[in-house]
Amino acid sequence: MISSNDFRTGVSIELDGSVWRVVEFLHVKPGKGSAFVRTKLKNVQSGSVVERTFRAGETVPQATLEKVTMQHTYREAEQFVFMDMETYEEARLTADVIGDQVKYLKEEMEVNVLWWNGQVLEVELPNSIALEVTETDPGVKGDTATGGTKPAIVETGAQVMVPLFISIGEKIRIDTRTDSYLGRESS
Repeated sequence: MISSNDFRTGVSIELDGSVWRVVEFLHVKPGKGSAFVRTKLKNVQSGSVVERTFRAGETVPQATLEKVTMQHTYREAEQFVFMDMETYEEARLTADVIGDQVKYLKEEMEVNVLWWNGQVLEVELPNSIALEVTETDPGVKGDTATGGTKPAIVETGAQVMVPLFISIGEKIRIDTRTDSYLGRESS
């Protein structure tokens, strides 16, 4: 159990049979009446966001989440197979469970998998990854870093906007949270 007075951004709680993460919180002490905590909560499974008010000191169950480091070993039909790096047990996840991050998933990549009551809540990829450009328009001599961007397809099939001077075969670093180009990967 956790008190509403202890809410912080990122704290996970259980409400109505699902896990909610505190996105924003504000302790309010009105001049008249009792204090309360105004929160904005995000449902971890569905992604929906709601605003909810709790009485100061009200207790709610804290979600017990388990973060496990797993390695994506291979893909079998519509399932992605992950191996627990400590116990060597396999877990099979679908693209729906992994979410939008599936476009950057490649074999032998280590990810963090968040579990709650034996159910996968989310798969966290590293914040930045290096991928090889497999398809893009050819670069032209004189293209500079400030000259603009063009679309490029990387080895996992994802499309990223890159500077004009990037060519096929180069390894680039991509921010998986914002889908943006960070720079060339040094060999």
